[in-house]
Amino acid sequence: MENKLLKVNIQKELKEFDLDVSFELKNRSLGILGPSGCGKSMTLKSIAGIVDPDKGVVSLNTGDETVYFDSDKKINLRPQKRNVGYLFQNYALFPNMTVEENVACGLPKDDKKTVSEMIERFHLNGLEKRYPRQLSGGQQQRVALARILAYGPDVILLDEPFSAMDTYLKEQLRIELVRSLKDFDGFSIMVTHDRDEAFQFCDELIVLDEGKIIAKGDTYDIFENPRKVQVARLTGCKNISRIEVIDDYHLKSLDWGVVFEVSEKISPNITHIGIRAHNFTVAEKDDVNVIDTANSTKLEMPFEWEITLANGLWWKVDKRIRDHEFTVPEYLKVNPKDIILLEE
Repeated sequence: MENKLLKVNIQKELKEFDLDVSFELKNRSLGILGPSGCGKSMTLKSIAGIVDPDKGVVSLNTGDETVYFDSDKKINLRPQKRNVGYLFQNYALFPNMTVEENVACGLPKDDKKTVSEMIERFHLNGLEKRYPRQLSGGQQQRVALARILAYGPDVILLDEPFSAMDTYLKEQLRIELVRSLKDFDGFSIMVTHDRDEAFQFCDELIVLDEGKIIAKGDTYDIFENPRKVQVARLTGCKNISRIEVIDDYHLKSLDWGVVFEVSEKISPNITHIGIRAHNFTVAEKDDVNVIDTANSTKLEMPFEWEITLANGLWWKVDKRIRDHEFTVPEYLKVNPKDIILLEE
């Protein structure tokens, strides 16, 4: 991946909002996280050449620069010329072609060696003569990836590849996809509204809201410090409250009625705080950031307890499936370092 660079800077007027996305990708995998209808798939389609931006530039540098799109220079390569693989939600396999025919699609007719290598690499041995309707979801995904990787793309675009699957199948296919892309020496970009997928797959992350990037950077960093209210929500923060600042390191939660000490100096642009639901621990009455749990309610899930405090705070506690009893402690606390300072 040394010296490789994918540049995307596109603008497009849409009915609901104006899409305005700009980023440079040097690491191998990028996630684009955001709610439905925020412009994620439109960004992918613009990179692939399926949709034309109104203006901007899309280019790939792998030693020599290839310009996919440049509105000023009137460059707009057809999708077939971009060497980009697009994995659609339904995999878009040809139903009247066998596995090996699907994998061979787009290759020279005499290139049986590549087809054989892809069949082996994606563990499709014995399935060569089957049609897509005879395959499981995981097998279909592997065929689609084998077809894409057979012609050696520079970029793979993954458009919510697990959105239509049940939880069990989704978990299996996530593992398979990670394994399948392990040796891919190019860029992959996944769009998703699922925070777990973004966290699991992507070195870097972009968070989109109504066509605009509201956060970008290292995936771990964005989850640990989302900085903005909407980013915190999209990364799964369940507890978010408006605040009133008391001093540099103390504030009052206006939604929960609790005074908290924080570890980072509160800047003037901070309007909210966030606390992740797993970040509470059992406390004594005189501890820092202590919260009374009187009149809380609890809901049992297979592998966790969901405790809702009387003031609305939500606490999640891991459990074993055979444990059906849980006593809520009298007091909880949250470490000042685990209180996330947020801008509107």
